[in-house]
Amino acid sequence: MLTKRIIACLDVDAGRVVKGTQFLSLRDAGDPAELAAAHSTAGADEVVLLDITATHEKRATLVETVKRTANELFVPFTVGGGVRTLQDAGAIFDAGADKISINSAAIADPSLITCIAQRFGSQAVIVAIDAKLDGNGFQAWIAGGRVASGKDAVAWAKEAEDRGAGEILLTSMDRDGTREGFDCELTRAIAQTVRIPVIASGGAGSAKDFVNVFREGAADAALAASIFHFSLSSISELKRHLLVAGIPMRFPC
Repeated sequence: MLTKRIIACLDVDAGRVVKGTQFLSLRDAGDPAELAAAHSTAGADEVVLLDITATHEKRATLVETVKRTANELFVPFTVGGGVRTLQDAGAIFDAGADKISINSAAIADPSLITCIAQRFGSQAVIVAIDAKLDGNGFQAWIAGGRVASGKDAVAWAKEAEDRGAGEILLTSMDRDGTREGFDCELTRAIAQTVRIPVIASGGAGSAKDFVNVFREGAADAALAASIFHFSLSSISELKRHLLVAGIPMRFPC
């Protein structure tokens, strides 16, 4: 089994980190730069910052927030939310991001994936998919989980890979913020369809949930927010638990 990654997520609204349940009922979790530094020190392999209202509000990502956060980090840093053009992506990379995450804009114009990948490399392009159970399958949602896209999430993940995406950031909207565990069925369906890494997100509540998503969901990385922000679990403690369970982790941390 290849080494797995633990990723800390910062959902940002109006310059502050927030966390909700199923994309609703947001509560304040702190300053993004401070939290990013704390997560990095605690052993996070990567940090992801998502400007969760940029697309809905039809504005660009908060570049100054990105700059402040990037200055505190010595681990890979991904930024998403409000990236609609090659120029938007360039501004985020200039602000200190190592990767960009695109969601709604990629569904609206899939050629954007290829455009950014050709300019900055596939390794720097993550396609985020917010998926919700829809009948017997999963549908991708856009605009911060507000609008159904009509696209099958698994088929869309494969198309994103074919167009140049280097990773898939997969969030289960049904599990988001519930602490009921990752959606291993959804994660496995996409991980078995694509060759690129799949980051599982949505539902982390315990170390066991991470073990399950790596074993049963075939995830390459797992992302969490609230269990780290509100001190429900430390990343270093989580990694030790995973090592004991036979899940390879990156150390020291």
